[in-house]
Amino acid sequence: MGNFVLLDAPSNLGLRPPAEGVVPGCYKAPGALRDHGLLTRLDATDGGVVTPPRYLPDWSPDSGVRNAAGIADYTATLAGRLAKIRADGGFPVVLGGDCSIALAAMLTLRREGRFGLVYFDGHDDFRHLGNSEQVSSVGGEALAVVTGRGAPELADVDGLAPYVRDEDVLVLGAREEESAEAREAGLRTITSQELMARGTDGALAAAREIFAPLDGFWIHVDIDTLDPEYVSAVDSPDPGGLSPDKLVELVRGLLAIPGAAGLELTIFDPDLDHDGTQAALVTDSLVRALEGTR
Repeated sequence: MGNFVLLDAPSNLGLRPPAEGVVPGCYKAPGALRDHGLLTRLDATDGGVVTPPRYLPDWSPDSGVRNAAGIADYTATLAGRLAKIRADGGFPVVLGGDCSIALAAMLTLRREGRFGLVYFDGHDDFRHLGNSEQVSSVGGEALAVVTGRGAPELADVDGLAPYVRDEDVLVLGAREEESAEAREAGLRTITSQELMARGTDGALAAAREIFAPLDGFWIHVDIDTLDPEYVSAVDSPDPGGLSPDKLVELVRGLLAIPGAAGLELTIFDPDLDHDGTQAALVTDSLVRALEGTR
């Protein structure tokens, strides 16, 4: 594992507006976490920011994916930056933004070889036209897209679909009621309830089994995998999530497995964190998960 390179990816293109005339506030997350000293506490190199296109709130059921053109452009740009960080020997720590930034990470790795994906999320983000009447926001569809279930301009760049194979995915921390679609499609899924009740050994054993024959794996952390008792500043806070300690234990265990290629954190919304205490908790959790792993 190389030195940490902190890269801001403040895209909110994959989310619906939280209210009329309001844009999703997750684009502010990188700044909020940096305000709590994340860069220096990780002793990371500053990778700068990849600025997204303008968020366009208008959408109708017959218009396809919201902000599709912007997401396609942003995926290409962010993938280029990630490829450069990796070519220079760095370990990307990407601060989103919404879950659509996962497209860039997995496209980057697909161009390098066969990589796996650990997908921490309170939901399985597996909506696609095979199981839903319509698609709308990639933030709720990112796992479907990276496994090849999406519009070709997003899911099949350069004819590389799928960016990650179903059998190379491990979904962790989704609520029991939010994990059915991915589980039924055959993706390995361990829910938040299972993780809290049974501990981390089974999940880490599954990761070692899945990723051992691959070129490596990426870690995606949607912070809504945490229970809203701890972090409620997300667009869809649902009870029954992980504790920060459990998330830290899992990420540290994953980083001890050979092949970790990078990590991204998504969905935290500072607009919903009125006193900054949740940003502090998220920052502390990320530092605890990464410190001492290089």
